[in-house]
Amino acid sequence: MAFWNSWFEKKSSGISSPEPWLFDLFGSATALSGELVSPYAALKCTAVSCAVRAISEAVGQLPIHLYSKDDNGAKSRATSHPLYNILNKSVNDFTSCQEFQEQMVRDALLFGNGYAHINRVNGKVVELTRLRPEACSVFEDQITGEPVYRLTTNGTNECRELPYRDVFHLKAPVGAFLYRGESVVMQAREAIGLALALEAHAARLFASGGRPSGVLTFPGKLTADAALRIRNSWQASHAGANSGRTALLEEGAAFQALSFNSVDSQYIQIREFAIAEIARAFRVAPILLQDLGRANFKNSEEIAQQFVNFTLIPWVRRIESEIYLKLIEPPERDQLHAEFCLDDLLKADLFQRAQAYQIFIQSRILNPNEIRELENRAPYEGGDAFINPNTTSGNNPDVAVEAAEPGKPPEASEPSL
Repeated sequence: MAFWNSWFEKKSSGISSPEPWLFDLFGSATALSGELVSPYAALKCTAVSCAVRAISEAVGQLPIHLYSKDDNGAKSRATSHPLYNILNKSVNDFTSCQEFQEQMVRDALLFGNGYAHINRVNGKVVELTRLRPEACSVFEDQITGEPVYRLTTNGTNECRELPYRDVFHLKAPVGAFLYRGESVVMQAREAIGLALALEAHAARLFASGGRPSGVLTFPGKLTADAALRIRNSWQASHAGANSGRTALLEEGAAFQALSFNSVDSQYIQIREFAIAEIARAFRVAPILLQDLGRANFKNSEEIAQQFVNFTLIPWVRRIESEIYLKLIEPPERDQLHAEFCLDDLLKADLFQRAQAYQIFIQSRILNPNEIRELENRAPYEGGDAFINPNTTSGNNPDVAVEAAEPGKPPEASEPSL
């Protein structure tokens, strides 16, 4: 007990409640509703499961490219760099990039932190391997101030320390501590516990045949044996799957129907409120949790845009920053950087996309082959020229625009007088 007392005194100092540390130690915390909330128990709540999937699967489907910059500041994909395949194909022999990105975001949402070991050979990154967040913890070195990671060996109490350069660490929004994130499940445990309690209450209620539609009253006092016999007979005939059958009354019994009160009518509203609270915690719109009560054709596109701007972009920027800090070696940081491509999420319908492409070509922002690359189509000869089709004629050199080399801005020819 002395160990636990000293542990709680140490961990609870400077914070208002030791409950976050209880979550770190035992992997769960009890909400005021009485429900035990943990990352795995929270996934049993459909709203939490949907929110986690909405964010992690959206990030997982986004391609991430490694770019290099030349002396003029122009960037191009560094496809020949060894790190490019790790970011675009597979992080190791058994994990694809899409699975890795999803898992890191899922761990960060549920546990607060997603960890992966960075394996280097001769100083070069060769693979990433996910670490279970329950087995990894981070502390601050009291001398250098750097984060130090401790990994607990599975099935034993042995720990080994890993330097911060060897751990890819995706943090949820930082709480009270700089070097680790705080679990969204922990932050919203009361809302999640309420949702779990409401769902469990409804399940128990309907397992017994739903709420009673009425009560049986008797003119006289029943003996214990008679009351037990009538109760068992009624439950056998009208409980569970037998609810709604014709009732046969005895002993002068009378049936008195019950009406719904205000608490009964607000049950659905309470469940909807619990979903909205969980949506706020994960920063997703209720429409993305399949709550379509306030969705329409006019606001759906705007909600999707807000989801990208305010939910996904912070996550992809965290991943990009961690790649820059841990995977790109310091001598290469001036020339290399990783960047997610959000075009797939921002694509409009075919007609609007065609209009946007037309404007890009007319303004000579993109050439036809660059447009075809965005649409996963093969280039064609002459498609690298920056030409405005509305003002250019191949037979009239006076109004022709000279084709620029790919990657360079076009220069318009002077019209003859």
